[in-house]
Amino acid sequence: MKHFDFVIVGSGIAGLSLALRVAKFGTVAMVTKRNVADSNTAWAQGGVAAVTSAEDSFDLHVKDTLMAGGGLCDPDAVRTIVTDGPAAIHHLIELGVQFDERELEDGHRELDLGKEGGHSKRRVLHYHDTTGREIEDRLVAAAEATSEIVVLQNHMAIDLITTGKLGYTTEDRVVGIYVLDENTGEVTAIRTDRLILATGGCGKVYLYTTNPNIATGDGVAMAWRAGAAIANMEFVQFHPTCLYHPEARSFLITEAVRGEGGKLIDAKGREFMKKYDSRGALAPRDIVARAIDAEMKRSGEPCMFLDITHKPADFIKERFPNIYETCLGLGIDIAKQPIPIVPAAHYQCGGVKTDLDGATSLRGLFAIGEVASTGLHGANRLASNSLLEALVLAKRCAEALLRPKYAKYHQEIHLPPWRPGHAQDVDELVVIYHNWDEIRRLMWDYVGIVRTSKRLQRASTRLRNLQREIQEFYWDFKLTTDLLELRNLCTVASLIVDSALSRRESRGLHFTLDYPAVDDTNYLRDTILFRY
Repeated sequence: MKHFDFVIVGSGIAGLSLALRVAKFGTVAMVTKRNVADSNTAWAQGGVAAVTSAEDSFDLHVKDTLMAGGGLCDPDAVRTIVTDGPAAIHHLIELGVQFDERELEDGHRELDLGKEGGHSKRRVLHYHDTTGREIEDRLVAAAEATSEIVVLQNHMAIDLITTGKLGYTTEDRVVGIYVLDENTGEVTAIRTDRLILATGGCGKVYLYTTNPNIATGDGVAMAWRAGAAIANMEFVQFHPTCLYHPEARSFLITEAVRGEGGKLIDAKGREFMKKYDSRGALAPRDIVARAIDAEMKRSGEPCMFLDITHKPADFIKERFPNIYETCLGLGIDIAKQPIPIVPAAHYQCGGVKTDLDGATSLRGLFAIGEVASTGLHGANRLASNSLLEALVLAKRCAEALLRPKYAKYHQEIHLPPWRPGHAQDVDELVVIYHNWDEIRRLMWDYVGIVRTSKRLQRASTRLRNLQREIQEFYWDFKLTTDLLELRNLCTVASLIVDSALSRRESRGLHFTLDYPAVDDTNYLRDTILFRY
């Protein structure tokens, strides 16, 4: 049994920011199932939304966030995170993170702010079109230079350990976690009284996604099995513009392209967004994604197009160098040709329900970043608010972890070693891969951008059967990362379906043909699920 004062699962912007803040107050273990730099953060292209311009205001940022959230944002959470934003940006800059600047006529320089869908002002700080990678690289470097942070790479979290599972009759609380060393196959029990989930989202639950392969909903699934409250999982954001190409199924075309004047057109070159929203291509993501989906179904075309060819080629190459080079390598010169695009699963707006300090309903367990549901996003996330939330919650959570309320549990607790029993090596990996593909396809077909009750019921029936099959595998065979991710994917898919079935209206990212209207009388509330 290992022991740490703080255990953080995940190594994106939320987890790394928190680790750096608490390292001076105790020992820190960071559990990450791949390399420390592999995270959703590293894939973020657009940037960080924060009020840093004299032309902008907290009130405007709050208003834009509330409008995008479809009535389900927590106003206090929105106000707190927005007003804490500038300090969070300053902290990143102190760590060496670079943001693009532009030169003024008087020779001075200022931040070059971008504008994205749903924003009334330019407020998105960015570094070219690789903002996430810039932030991740700087945070990783800072963590590697901090001796108090132990990074357990290629270690997969299996399940949380609670006093209830150990047989205690006092208050149920998290006291540790079981972790699989992917290189040796050994399982270690790690003892801690302060466990923080920063595991990101669940985009890989869908067939088409902008997320990396690691985004399998591990944190939500573990928190659910431990008994923590889960909120608003029906609200999965589909990014409107994922590159449509057989060799790049997960490549995102940032919303900033539309923010800089990119137009959405059909195969004949006709703009279509004004038919759906007066804001055109800069409408919030849920509206744009449904519009593209509708146009594809109406026309029978496999994709729509994003056209920025009216902008100077030098501007495109300088502002979007990664997108330009990636597309060029695939035979698409975006300075001369429209970009073929389709919507794809992008962001989990719900998650483990927390307060504004990251505390969950289960004592000793915290969640920050995309895995958490703080009340900021409501029924639809405003573009580039996610990195802002991760930064602010990391700071607030770090401060909360040091309060007496969350002090160490004084009772001596010994964690039992993992007992594999008579588990055998997996003899048919094809079954795992088949179930993985089946979950992702049924979620895409039945629980996608536009839903119906009949499709959701079909998904629910099949997922119940898959749960049983996967549970048998879990008990009969030795653990592997593939098996654990499959188990988590099925759990998260079930939570999304159950949440969607319980919301009989259309709001934000949840749109169902059976209940197309907003129902404020019955559903102006969060969807909260408890296991028991």
